[in-house]
Amino acid sequence: MLARRIEASGIPTVVVTMMPAVAGHMLAPRVLGVEFPFGHSFGPPHDRSLQMAVLSTALRLLAGASGPGARVDIDVEWPVPVKEAYRSWQPAEPSPIVAMLMGRQ
Repeated sequence: MLARRIEASGIPTVVVTMMPAVAGHMLAPRVLGVEFPFGHSFGPPHDRSLQMAVLSTALRLLAGASGPGARVDIDVEWPVPVKEAYRSWQPAEPSPIVAMLMGRQ
């Protein structure tokens, strides 16, 4: 895991993830769990206050953790149902690679 390699060189890390249990099993040094859709680990686009809250929590975790293995979960719900959010982010036309994988080219 990249975080462990970075830590091995002396740089402390915090992994902000939607899958904190998996990160813990992968022995990520410090884990900040968020229940957000993939690709939006710091919150919705343009939601500066939530993004700052995630960043502040990550920095507090970094400063306060006595060592590897620390985990904090943020208790914030995504503002719209996740399936609805994913649909609204999809482009009208799929990217070339997605189209190829779907057999449309």
